[in-house]
Amino acid sequence: MKYTLSPELIEDTWYGKNILSLLLIPVSWLYKTFMMLRRLAYISGILPVQQVSVPVIVVGNITVGGAGKTPLIIWLAEFLKSQGLQPGVISRGYGGTVKQWPQQVRPDSNPFIVGDEPVLIAQRTQCPVAISPQRYDAAKALTEHTDCDVLLCDDGLQHYSLYRDMELVVIDGIRRFGNGRCLPAGPLREPATRLRRVDMLICNGWGGKNEHPMEYVTLNPRSLNNDDKQKDIELFKDQTVHAVAGIGNPERFFSYLRGKKINIIKHVFPDHHPYKAEDLQFMDSLPVVMTEKDAVKCRSFADDRCWYLPIEARMTSAFQHRFTILLKDIMNG
Repeated sequence: MKYTLSPELIEDTWYGKNILSLLLIPVSWLYKTFMMLRRLAYISGILPVQQVSVPVIVVGNITVGGAGKTPLIIWLAEFLKSQGLQPGVISRGYGGTVKQWPQQVRPDSNPFIVGDEPVLIAQRTQCPVAISPQRYDAAKALTEHTDCDVLLCDDGLQHYSLYRDMELVVIDGIRRFGNGRCLPAGPLREPATRLRRVDMLICNGWGGKNEHPMEYVTLNPRSLNNDDKQKDIELFKDQTVHAVAGIGNPERFFSYLRGKKINIIKHVFPDHHPYKAEDLQFMDSLPVVMTEKDAVKCRSFADDRCWYLPIEARMTSAFQHRFTILLKDIMNG
């Protein structure tokens, strides 16, 4: 028989007070030591680091779960294009079922095969996108088969086998680092001291010292059946809707809807959930509102009740200035 921990128990263990976290501390120490030795092996040359012919900018985090990397990747891609560059994006393709790597991702690719986030990035940026568990393979494919002159590596901070020219780390401004412990006792993939060695820290929300705030701007809901059909979010005020979220931190989405005075019936699914038509059959006529990442996988069976909320990242002028300086440095070798 297979046993799995519920998302609620994991959330309580990592971000609340739970004795299970204390019991897991010895295992957490072992994991932390392994990760530190692994990184040292790459830095010292014991394990090989592979480099491609164009600069690589890694966007990652040190915690498990969503922190807001995808909106930042989209913002960075648009900014790089505005600077006259031709960016490409490499990713893992979580949630996909493809077995052959690397795999090209187009705006019309099947998200159930290549993953929801790569399809969303391809749709929003119109940039070349490739996926592979080995980020170097995806990077090599893009440099060989496209005209990309800079690569954005989505969620690649811990993939040390790929040489990187810049590291950007996104921090969840609400959940931060949870209980501050490494897996499995806490949510950290690496110790928090790792943040001292990255180029820039970006906080999804108002950050602390040395953190650049990233603001989410939520646009008006759009119909899953017709992207040109929009609806003022205020029209949902005081209504009851089915709120669907299969993302790393669904509570942020639910809180936004509540803040708009919308009554919600929560439907929480695992991150990268492979939606089926029956997941949206609620046996009533209430509107269904979901995130843009969820919408990517629901378009083929959605009806007129279904809406999604697009979001855009807004970065400060201070971030743009600092990023431009770092970008010029790496582009000039």
